[in-house]
Amino acid sequence: MPKVSRLEVIQTGARRRWTLEEKRRIVAESDSGARQVSATARRYGLSTGQLFTWRRLARKGRLGGDAEPVAFAEAVIMDRGAATAALPPPAGACGRLEIVLADGLRVIVEQGIDADALARLIVALERR
Repeated sequence: MPKVSRLEVIQTGARRRWTLEEKRRIVAESDSGARQVSATARRYGLSTGQLFTWRRLARKGRLGGDAEPVAFAEAVIMDRGAATAALPPPAGACGRLEIVLADGLRVIVEQGIDADALARLIVALERR
């Protein structure tokens, strides 16, 4: 295998963070006349799809991300002795648990998984 003598870095288009005020101003500008969406999107380096999404969210009053917050259930890992004294699972429970780690990785485990093995798995995944 030949050695690499030159490495070229190609810019991938880093994500830009827009403030709520910037988004509102851009959406208002795109509403100012016919054919303004594509021209406004080009002017600010946006895709027309992104601008249309902002316009739709603005109409619904959700442009600033002020949607209902997502609630999470508390998860507790307990030993088998304590688990037998716990309440039975609710009707319709499928016996699976989905764990979403901070980086978005999802782990789905079946009922009855060894708690120690699960803890080791999560630690290993968070280290990667």
